[in-house]
Amino acid sequence: MMKHFDPADANWEGRVHASFARQGIMDTLGARLGSLAPGKAEILLDFHERLSQQHGFFHAGVISTIADSAGAFAAYSLFPPGRAIVSVEFKINMLNPADGERLRAAGEVLKCGRTLSICEVEVYTIKQGAETLCAKMQQTLFQVAEGK
Repeated sequence: MMKHFDPADANWEGRVHASFARQGIMDTLGARLGSLAPGKAEILLDFHERLSQQHGFFHAGVISTIADSAGAFAAYSLFPPGRAIVSVEFKINMLNPADGERLRAAGEVLKCGRTLSICEVEVYTIKQGAETLCAKMQQTLFQVAEGK
């Protein structure tokens, strides 16, 4: 059962959208934000042959990239203004071939601490309307001061 989290910023959703728009890799891949809630974020990505591996499925690197960002935005949604996020580590298991028309990465915060957040991300392939779990990630994220 998911914990309920209250965001530290009333404008959390606007901040998430603005941060997502600044991620060049999301634009390069053609990814977009799906549903958002405090402590939860979803990223959607339609299939294109440029995103595939040798068997014609989504590449594991692409899956890992959107999973990492889905978890990060889930955690970021809870942060106060002036804070940003970087990934510390993640472990991902590929569970099924990513054979589908779309990927849906759903990130959820398990623990939001003062500096470290722990998230779980499930990535699904969608093919002919049916979803199949293709990967599961657990990640640790670090809260830092905003800016470069």
